[in-house]
Amino acid sequence: MVRKIILSLVLVLACLTAFSSFANASEHKEDVYNERMNLYKSYETPFVPWYRLAAVDQYERNIQEVRKDIPKRESAIAIHFSHEFWAGELNPDTDDTTPFTIQYFGGKGLDGNGDGKADRNDDQDILFTMATYLGKFGPSEEDFKTALWEYYKDEKIINQIITIQTLYKHFNTIQLDKHIFPLPVRGYNYSYKGTWGASRGWGGRRIHEGTDIFAGYGTPVLSTSYGVVEVMGWNQFGGWRVGIRDHHNTYHYYAHLAYFNKELKVGDIVEPGTILGGVGSSGYGKEGTSGKFPPHLHYGMYKFNGRTEWAFDPYPHLLQWEKQTKQERK
Repeated sequence: MVRKIILSLVLVLACLTAFSSFANASEHKEDVYNERMNLYKSYETPFVPWYRLAAVDQYERNIQEVRKDIPKRESAIAIHFSHEFWAGELNPDTDDTTPFTIQYFGGKGLDGNGDGKADRNDDQDILFTMATYLGKFGPSEEDFKTALWEYYKDEKIINQIITIQTLYKHFNTIQLDKHIFPLPVRGYNYSYKGTWGASRGWGGRRIHEGTDIFAGYGTPVLSTSYGVVEVMGWNQFGGWRVGIRDHHNTYHYYAHLAYFNKELKVGDIVEPGTILGGVGSSGYGKEGTSGKFPPHLHYGMYKFNGRTEWAFDPYPHLLQWEKQTKQERK
């Protein structure tokens, strides 16, 4: 009897500890979001609104998380300036923090908090410098794109940052991390398992870059995330498909649809739960081909790291989102 009581107390304590850890992590994440937003709002200008600073910062954070060849800033702000940009190409002191000598050598680093130093590792100096740089090009969307081109020299990077800016501006927040399962978890039958890397023969030898979720024709297909519709239309492999890009440099691919949501078009903003279309069996041939396999949703995820884009296994994410969605729908 005593043993059972002790075991029960241990289980209760473990549950309370787990709940406390989860609550603390959520609270910490909320604090980080608030800190970032306060910084963005503090250094926005009439030419550079907060969501443009936030978009550049989030893009930099995204690529630092998936690349080992660039420094990862362990701070609220992720923007990383090169020594050459900050201190000047000919400056013998690559870590110069003196505004006068930085300016003398053509560097762009600035003192944003009035402490007399232009510190490349100070969040306030970083945001003030970026806001000043972007502001020199003008206030319009095209001016912003020009500034990004001069800084990054890559069209794909520009498009990703514009997507992030669009989402932040539309929802007026940077807290866009919610995800759901791509099919309704109540009222419809579906099944899936890990199919990543399985061989595919149609159209040449290739591997399966995604997870197949089998369901009945017409089962609603839902956006798993916040994002911007980047692609809609026919693909010989995926049939009728929709491609959505989110603020984490992730491209979400929904394929083999039977139909599209008629109210949806390229450039539209979606959120978790937005209906994209219905499950079908389209693909593997010329436009309109259907019925070569059982109806299912092929769901794929692709990450852009500032250089290339590659597929990764969505199955673990689907398991997590399915569990979370079921809990929310109870």
